[in-house]
Amino acid sequence: MEALVCKKLGDPTLPLSDSSPIFVSNDHPIPNLTSPTSVRVQIKATSLNYANFLQILGKYQEKPPLPFIPGSDYSGVVEAVGTGVTKFKIGDFVCSFTALGSFAGKIVAEEKDLFCVPDGCDLVAAGALPIAYGTSHVGLVHRARLSAGQVLLVLGAAGGVGLSAVQIGKVCGAIVIAVARGTEKVNFLKSLGVDLVVDSSEGSIIESVKKFLRARKLKGVDVLYDPVGGKLAKESLKLLNWAANILVIGFASGEVPVIPANIALVKNWTIHGLFWGSYKIHQPKVLEDSVAELLSWLAKGLITINISHSYTLSEANLAFSAIKERKAIGKVMITFGDNRETRSRL
Repeated sequence: MEALVCKKLGDPTLPLSDSSPIFVSNDHPIPNLTSPTSVRVQIKATSLNYANFLQILGKYQEKPPLPFIPGSDYSGVVEAVGTGVTKFKIGDFVCSFTALGSFAGKIVAEEKDLFCVPDGCDLVAAGALPIAYGTSHVGLVHRARLSAGQVLLVLGAAGGVGLSAVQIGKVCGAIVIAVARGTEKVNFLKSLGVDLVVDSSEGSIIESVKKFLRARKLKGVDVLYDPVGGKLAKESLKLLNWAANILVIGFASGEVPVIPANIALVKNWTIHGLFWGSYKIHQPKVLEDSVAELLSWLAKGLITINISHSYTLSEANLAFSAIKERKAIGKVMITFGDNRETRSRL
């Protein structure tokens, strides 16, 4: 089968060659079923997340031994089932996530780790959902307890997790303020009905948000969703209400912000560090319930997944470039095969 293999640490945006840290293997062994309850999935689509990029660079908190197949969330079609599998049959549409291995034509997973893609859902979109939307759902719904009428500020709002946070915020009934860079991203966010979109390349973000809050007679921001870090995150602290929740999602800026503990004390802020993948170890039921609810929202049209860029496995370096250069509005995907049949037929 076809698989993308990371042979050494380095920049995955380099053209695929001997100097690249990644290469495409066209004869990688097809994985066998590992237990009576295991399922082999022919992968249709797999999502690129910023964590995948960092992992190949060797800058992610989890560092797998070399060589490895990168990749995390995916969707596909059940190809084989173990003798003890009762939930799925060959031909079913499923999605899931894994620590490694989805940048390949096939993958084996345990039955309990797979989710049925609801009737009518796009299969490629389902492959983009678990990690980005799961991160925002767990953060906003499970941790910050975002409620109707609260003010949500989303930094990096046009990226994969940012865009998911914006949509989930709207489903929760929050007043959503989105920060993004560039006219194209700003216009896209406006088309989603975001209450305020601020272009970070133009003027003062803080003043724009304060003006909006005054006009709405709002005191401040109740939940800060931060996948960016750096100066922008530090400045955004000036906007937070008493008893606000801060969700630390990541550091796309490359700079880890310092949150003054004395101000957090006086303001009664709650700071949530959110490493989504660790829930798989410590509270797997939270992840299962979260992804299941998100899939139901997708089926009902409450959320939509914007696929910004789609590539083949042999174009993986271009896919990583789209992530690195922040070209994406929404998700970057690697797809396998043709796209003629990509909607669930359950």
